[in-house]
Amino acid sequence: MLNIKQNVLLLIRFSLSVFIATGLLFSSCSYKQNQLLFEHSNVIPDSIYQKIRANVSGYRIKPQDILQIRNMQESKNLVDLAAGNGTTGSPSTTSQLGETYDVDDDGTIPLTGIGRIKVAGLTRVEARKTIEDLYNKKYLKEALFDVKLLNLKVTVMGEVKNPGNYLLTKDNTKLIDVLGEAGGLTEKANEQTIQLIRGEQQNPDVTTINLRETRTLYDARTILRDNDVIYVAQNQPAIRTQKVQNFSVLAQPVLLLINTALIIFTLARR
Repeated sequence: MLNIKQNVLLLIRFSLSVFIATGLLFSSCSYKQNQLLFEHSNVIPDSIYQKIRANVSGYRIKPQDILQIRNMQESKNLVDLAAGNGTTGSPSTTSQLGETYDVDDDGTIPLTGIGRIKVAGLTRVEARKTIEDLYNKKYLKEALFDVKLLNLKVTVMGEVKNPGNYLLTKDNTKLIDVLGEAGGLTEKANEQTIQLIRGEQQNPDVTTINLRETRTLYDARTILRDNDVIYVAQNQPAIRTQKVQNFSVLAQPVLLLINTALIIFTLARR
């Protein structure tokens, strides 16, 4: 009878040991997730793509925005123009990088040689045309300027290689462009349920994007706006692995305690 009890206890100890070893094995194992991007190659006519681009409204400048204004006639910067200096030569650092302006609370910027002009409410293109017209009247013929917004950004979170904030440096920047800047998706990412969150914090607009579909490349919803948040969730294999790891961490002390108690009980029975 004693031998039977001892055999039962040994069997329980062996089962617990196998269970612990299995948990450790699962927690340390990695998997390979084969992501399939743009798998469904639905052909979209050029006319639809053109319509999508035409329907996108431009961002309108607001107070506290930061503008970079560069004279494309690089032999003259804005200070030279205001001083009436018509000499030519190597482009200065100012003309290469442009001049930076903070849009004041009243929506204006102090433009060199012109004075304050209102830019709030204008798109980037409208601001550029306004500035070109002003300099054409006073200093230049066929003025060429470039206007950029330096403070527009989106936030990328979740399963990407380099999460963080990314500037929107060009018009019509798409989701796939920023994901590329962020280093792409990790092997744990769920490419079918990428969330694009925009709007007010109390009532956000959440769009789910499936990168397995080619038509995502032409989807107007993926053209990013200022303060958009992109969240890439984990896929199911990654979630299961995480659950196993969490269970293993919690169960190991309990199983160790039970195993120790069984050992003491076995020794006491001898």
